[in-house]
Amino acid sequence: MASQFFGLNIAYTGLQASHAWLTTTANNIANVETEGYSRQQVVQEAGQALRTFQTYGMAGAGVEAKAIEQIRNEFYDLKYWNSNATRGSYEVRENYVKQIEDYFTETDSVAGFGTIFSQMFSGLDEVYKSPGNTANKSQFLYLAGNLGEYFHQMSTNLTKLQEDANLEIKNQVDNLNTLAAELASANKQINAIEINGITANELRDKRALILDKISRIVDVEIQEQPIYTEEGGNIESGTNRFIVRIAGGQELVNGYRYNTLSCVPRDYKINQSDAEGLFDVEWSNGLEFNLYGRNLNGTLKGLVEVRDGNNEEYFHGMVKSAVYDSATNTSKMVVAAEYDYMRDINKATLDAEGIITVTNKELHYTDWSYDADAQEYTFTVDDNATQLVQKTAQIGKSVQYQGIPYYQEQMNEWVREFANVMNSIEQSAKDADGHNAEVLFGGRSITGSGMWDFDGDNRNFSSEDDTYYQLTASNFIVNKNMMNDVSKFLTNSDPDQGQDQQDILREMMEVQSNKSKMSFRGCSSKEFLECIIGDAALNANNATTFAKNYKNITDSINNQRMSVSGVDNDEEALNLVKFQEAYNLSAKMISVFQEIYDKLINQTGV
Repeated sequence: MASQFFGLNIAYTGLQASHAWLTTTANNIANVETEGYSRQQVVQEAGQALRTFQTYGMAGAGVEAKAIEQIRNEFYDLKYWNSNATRGSYEVRENYVKQIEDYFTETDSVAGFGTIFSQMFSGLDEVYKSPGNTANKSQFLYLAGNLGEYFHQMSTNLTKLQEDANLEIKNQVDNLNTLAAELASANKQINAIEINGITANELRDKRALILDKISRIVDVEIQEQPIYTEEGGNIESGTNRFIVRIAGGQELVNGYRYNTLSCVPRDYKINQSDAEGLFDVEWSNGLEFNLYGRNLNGTLKGLVEVRDGNNEEYFHGMVKSAVYDSATNTSKMVVAAEYDYMRDINKATLDAEGIITVTNKELHYTDWSYDADAQEYTFTVDDNATQLVQKTAQIGKSVQYQGIPYYQEQMNEWVREFANVMNSIEQSAKDADGHNAEVLFGGRSITGSGMWDFDGDNRNFSSEDDTYYQLTASNFIVNKNMMNDVSKFLTNSDPDQGQDQQDILREMMEVQSNKSKMSFRGCSSKEFLECIIGDAALNANNATTFAKNYKNITDSINNQRMSVSGVDNDEEALNLVKFQEAYNLSAKMISVFQEIYDKLINQTGV
């Protein structure tokens, strides 16, 4: 049978439970604006009932406050992290592609390609009208020089943007390393508390907040495994091993240990027009980090796509043969040009020297040449490559996005084709002595005459030759000899026909709109800007649309998450009143039992 003071003990447990609810409510209210805080509640259950009679009957023993737990739904956390990573990727694209679009867009105050190109051909028309006027020739060459300066500025802008994206990749990697260290520390603190059977609510909130930040940088997968008191046992120790994987399963944190990433500057460029010293990302322990994996997501993915996006047009093909020279420890390795964009010098993106990867082996190549008849490249590599025949070789990675390398390649392709056509026309002109004219367009860094002596059909060329491969948007200029002496700009193919013949000028003027003279992506030369702006505008529109969509999705998921774990002032105010009343009633019960016991003990006697 229960003690005569049994009722007083029941009232006391109610007082304790109500007090626990009140303090928990106070904690919720105090943290209503705390980022990442999850609402907490008291877990309570009825006390173990006591048998009060000899034959049957049980009496309730009050209430027990078992724990204070956070209210959080892991399902919403996972949905939020996945959506947050995709949102981060599209927002980065949106930011950078809009800048690219702005670079190419013409405004009333900024003359773009269309204006400069039209002005150049208007100048050419003035030369046609007055071929003997040296002032008109000088004006035309000046306007042609503006075209070269335009491409130089666009290339410089894109290079600077690529450097910005590269630096931001390093910042994101450094931030990820810091968050990984914080996460491992939080794991340790959580286990130190929970080994005593207490739930570390605030620390778990801190860990989830760290994961929110990581998920913006890169995709996140988590796994929490209980640790048992002995290996192979079934008694849980109260602690857990918390594992975080990123980028499609690569381990970032395992319990108290964490891996860090490092940014390593490239020794060689991948693309001819790349900025110097772009970073490769690898694990600090030397393991490969799959920066180009399809499972990578987050701002890191967006930055990589912007910095390295080549629209999947990168050098790759089968190794056909390899001849080793033991005296120099080099090989002549032949790789088939299997794709159309690899067979056109105007589309070439290979740097003169770099790294070519065959299967998993990296080889340093010092030069290369291309045989258009055989449709194959020959690389001189610093190693024995005879065992690599019939293996796949590649330079760089396939990145399915129109990033900065793509726009650089498009500009390079246009200036090479345009210079080739215009130079071929100009070089068919002759002076009074029967000598052919010099070229109209050249390149700043191209000093030899070989550029203009190559096979006109672009059948064979080498990385060491001064061919149109060396001509890029960044070095595209008008022939300085002509700028200094406009008489070198010849306007007809037969000087005996007189100045009025002007067949060279008429043929040059056709290059502006006649696609049979020059075609770029199926368009005329003057439609270059429409092609590029179309690419940039489409990419910017897609990025903006998806960034908004995923922002809405992420916000919606977060609202669902907050509806579960967020602190609501009205709800907490209601709890405050409810548990205050419960506390008062328990206190009232104690007062009642006090009167009973006073009557029983002090006023009842024999």
